Amino acid sequence: MLSSTADHLYWMARRVERAENIARILDVTYRMSLLPQGISSPNQEWEAPLLITGLYRSFFEKHSESNAANVLDYMALDADNPSSIRACLRSARENGRAVRGAISSEMWETLNATWLKLSEVDADELRESGITSFFDRVKTRSHLFRGVTVGTMLQDEAYHFIRLGTFFERADNTARLLDVKYHVLLPSVRDVGGAADYYQWGAVLRSLSAFEAYRKIYRGGITPRRVAELLLLRDDVPRSMHACLKDVYQRLQVISGRSEGECQRLAGELHASLRFGRIEEIFRAGLHEFLTDFLRRMSDLGDEINREFLWPVPADDMPEDGVETAGQRQWQRQG
Repeated sequence: MLSSTADHLYWMARRVERAENIARILDVTYRMSLLPQGISSPNQEWEAPLLITGLYRSFFEKHSESNAANVLDYMALDADNPSSIRACLRSARENGRAVRGAISSEMWETLNATWLKLSEVDADELRESGITSFFDRVKTRSHLFRGVTVGTMLQDEAYHFIRLGTFFERADNTARLLDVKYHVLLPSVRDVGGAADYYQWGAVLRSLSAFEAYRKIYRGGITPRRVAELLLLRDDVPRSMHACLKDVYQRLQVISGRSEGECQRLAGELHASLRFGRIEEIFRAGLHEFLTDFLRRMSDLGDEINREFLWPVPADDMPEDGVETAGQRQWQRQG
């Protein structure tokens, strides 16, 4: 397969998944902001999505205050923000149009219809039709696209690049969300080991569609340690880091064939760290340190995937290192 075709397919999938992930993060943040304040200030509540996605610095270059209206506009509707929902859906459609011969007609129709349905939404319509309703529409269209992909596409190399992009993006998002919740919203060590922050941790679970799974597995109160174990180490939870890396590793094995490349080695190491990891050891060493290292290694894996299979990333397409979490380069990639 041509590297340009693989690049379009991979980033098409990542952009669709990213749009859904941002919708999930913003939806939960909005719901939490409606509750009585006490755990965190309103500004801190709305800064969390910016920190999760690595958009903190670029947001404050454009806005002076991290209130609900500004963050929702920037992360959902701002066409100049390459990681907004609107920009992600536009990029996904453009990538899909470039490789229409490599995807099914149903996939293209779904991408095109999604863009047409959601691209014209503005701030006034967002408020009038309901913020949560808009995010539900984004998530539903993403679910539809994945279902159509699995149900209509030949499972050849193109299919595996699409699935690789989906699970890579999902693993990155889960790690970011966990890290920001654990390290930023509960910065004090004594707070981390103290009384369970039921609503905040429940929001994390809901943002990853894992609340019901948590109840079935643990049947008890929500604790940071159990949430981390569920979202890091369980391979039967669709959005857990273990489940995502398992799929990333398998897709790379199929794409690489018999050759044993650096991509497979890096993905295999990441998968092994989650498959054989123990939550006690992770907490003993520090969850924030573990997640930061994971995101750094994901960044390295993403760079290697680019070098081995995709178009090279231009130097001026890379953001400067700074306060953003490791893995920022892959998050900001235009595709």
